[in-house]
Amino acid sequence: MALLPPEFSDLERFADDWCLASEPERYAKRLASTMDELQALYDAVFPRSQAAMAYLEKFPLHELPDDARRLLHLLYSLILVSFPVEIWRQPFLPDTGTSSFELNDEPVP
Repeated sequence: MALLPPEFSDLERFADDWCLASEPERYAKRLASTMDELQALYDAVFPRSQAAMAYLEKFPLHELPDDARRLLHLLYSLILVSFPVEIWRQPFLPDTGTSSFELNDEPVP
C-alpha cells in the first residue's frame, strides 16, 4: 500500500523510515542514521521538494489527506537532515559533546 501521493511514488522507499509525525522521532532517526543514509534521503527528496510543496499547497493545512500529511513529514525530515548533509558532514551537531535539546512545540497541521 502506498504511503505517499502517486505523484511522489519515486520517494516511497523513504516513507516507512522518514515520514515521522514528530520532531523528536525525526531527530532520533537522524542521529541513528549513517551519513550515506542521510545523503540518500537528501539526494532523492531535495530535487522533488518544490513539486512537493506545490502539491501540498492544494490543500488547507488542517485538512491534509493522510498521504499528503506523510509527504509533509518527509519534507520535515529533509529539513532536519539538510545541515548534516550540506554543512556538518555528520549526523550530530559538531563540538557539542553529550548536550541535547528537546523541542516542546512544533508546527503541526
